[in-house]
Parts: sequence; C-alpha cells; structure tokens
Amino acid sequence: MARLLIAFMRFLAWWPLPVLRALGAALGLLLYALAHERRRVADINLALCFPQWRAAHRRQVLRRHFVCVMQSLLDRAWLWHAPVSVLRRRLQVTGDVQALQQAGGVVMFAPHFVGLDAGGVALTVVLGQPMASIYVPQRGQALDDWVRNGRNRNGLNRLYERHEGVKAILAGLRQGDKLYLLPDMDFGAAESVFVNFFGVPAATLPSLSRFARLGRARVVSGATRMTRSGYCIDIGQPWANFPSEDVMADTQRMNDHLQTLVQSMPEQYYWVHKRFKTRPAGSPAVY
Repeated sequence: MARLLIAFMRFLAWWPLPVLRALGAALGLLLYALAHERRRVADINLALCFPQWRAAHRRQVLRRHFVCVMQSLLDRAWLWHAPVSVLRRRLQVTGDVQALQQAGGVVMFAPHFVGLDAGGVALTVVLGQPMASIYVPQRGQALDDWVRNGRNRNGLNRLYERHEGVKAILAGLRQGDKLYLLPDMDFGAAESVFVNFFGVPAATLPSLSRFARLGRARVVSGATRMTRSGYCIDIGQPWANFPSEDVMADTQRMNDHLQTLVQSMPEQYYWVHKRFKTRPAGSPAVY
C-alpha cells in the first residue's frame, strides 16, 4: 500500500498547482464529512481557543482547515519530487534571513501549521541553508524511507532521531546547527509544563527555552503560510532576552507568540491534534 501511495505522489508531482489544489480541496471536504472523530477534536479545539466565534463561523473555518490539511498532504508530491526549478517558483523565504544564516547555533520555533514541511524544503533547497530537525520514524520501511528522503532531498537537513535524546542536539547547536523545532504539541505531563494557550492550560514542551540555554543558541520564529502560488516561510527577528532564568515564563512567551501567529491564519494551524488532551490535576477531560 505504501509503495502505491508513493508512486501516486510521484505522479502528482507533475500536475499544475491549481489542479492539484482543486483535488486537495475536494478530498479535504470529503475528509471533513467522513472523519467524524478528527472533526470533533478540531471543533473542540476551535471552540476552546475562539469562544467568541459563532458556531457558523467556526464550522466555516473547520471546513477550510480540512481542505488545507489535504492540500498540504498532496503538495508533498511536488515538494519532495518536482525539479528544484519548480520549488524556486512556488516557495518563498521572507523576513530576517540574515538572523538564520549568521554563525552560531539557532533554534527556529516552527509551529505546526500545515506548511511545516514546505518551510523546511524552502530553507534547505531554495535558500540552501543547512538545517537540523528532530525526526520520528514512520511505520513501515517504505514509508519511512520516503519521508526521510523527502525531508532531506538535497542532503542539507540533519535528522536527529527523537528517541536518541538531546545530547547530540545540544552538541550540534553548540557547533552552529540551525534547529527546526516543533515543540507545540501535547507529549504528556511527564515532558511538559502547563502554560496557557488561548487562555486554556496546555501541556507544553519547554524545549525551546532549554535548547536555547543549554545549546547557547539564538531563537527565531519560522511560520510557514500556504499561499495560492505555493508557500512562504517568514523568519522573525531574534528573540530579545531569551532564554531567561524562568522556563515557565519562556514557555508562556512561546505560546503567546504562537497565539499571535495562529490568529493571522487560524485555518492553517493543526487543529486535528488533541492539543489539550493532558489536563492539570483535577481538571475534567475536554475530548
């Protein structure tokens, strides 16, 4: 099955982007209709984060979200298989590029927007900037090889295995690595601290602060937006006075920054994840 999927994606890599996006929109609406549990999770997330929205508006954003999710999945066809000339037409890098390219370690806060893989390809393939990222192996060797090769298609993305721990990551940062970090998911209470996200306590990895402090690295943000012509990753300026001595305050600052980014493109954030699955002691479950 995985090999058939990969063959299909290689075929899609040659489709014109408007046609591929139209297919993604149709499949996204189908996914919205059929994926009842994921739709319920995303709807709860949106209701918690945007309680001021009317139900009709929330449903509209939810449908658009499923479209964006499916379009981004199909876009991996050309991101990972199309010629570099195609990528240069469809991918943009804006913002403080120099902050990323200067000598010394950098931790890029790259939240879970649907364009997260496109942002990585834009930095390594289009900008030519060597990056590092933390990799979680996929189920099945064929699928795992495909994802690994796609994310490292020109050899400039160093993949750290998540189960190997942090020592190698910290050593790399001290040697000047640029780490593409996605810490905005619920990995359980043991690895997290509780800070607010849209006013709701959320189990949040404090790794941005800790990697920056222990790796002696600067922090910038890298938010990737899906556009009609492809994707654009915007690199923010280095965070001043970060990290501090207060990990909780640093992690809250990260979530506050993420909240601002999400408000600018709410339909593109990864709402189908159970962001509030882990609750503070004594708090009721939300799902």
